[in-house]
Amino acid sequence: MLSGFKKFLLQGNLVQLAVAVVIGAVFSNLITAFTEGFITPLLGVFGGVPEFSRLTFTVNGSVFAYGAFVDALISFLLTAAILYFFVVMPVAKLLERFVKAEEATTRECPSCFSEINKKAIRCAHCTTEVVPETV
Repeated sequence: MLSGFKKFLLQGNLVQLAVAVVIGAVFSNLITAFTEGFITPLLGVFGGVPEFSRLTFTVNGSVFAYGAFVDALISFLLTAAILYFFVVMPVAKLLERFVKAEEATTRECPSCFSEINKKAIRCAHCTTEVVPETV
């Protein structure tokens, strides 16, 4: 029973997930610090740093503090934009380069449409003979 639990804890997926969570938390702090340290003051250049946290409205004696939501929404949008333009797009471009390099060495089998090496003379999946292509 204990050996199964030990095996579960030491599985690659669990360890990778734990590392990803820790790195994600630290990365989140990094993006938040970047947003608060650079982007928010940049907004101040164009007329002051907006603060909506004090905005409220009242209906039948109930106070709705919607300003905190507006602050959180702006923070979310800024963080999402920073992540997209400074992380997602560059990583996608980098992966695109690797995929193009990888695709250059493979082709599709004319019989079973599986991916095979361009130098192959026989498909590993359906064993059909194919003419090798020069790489």
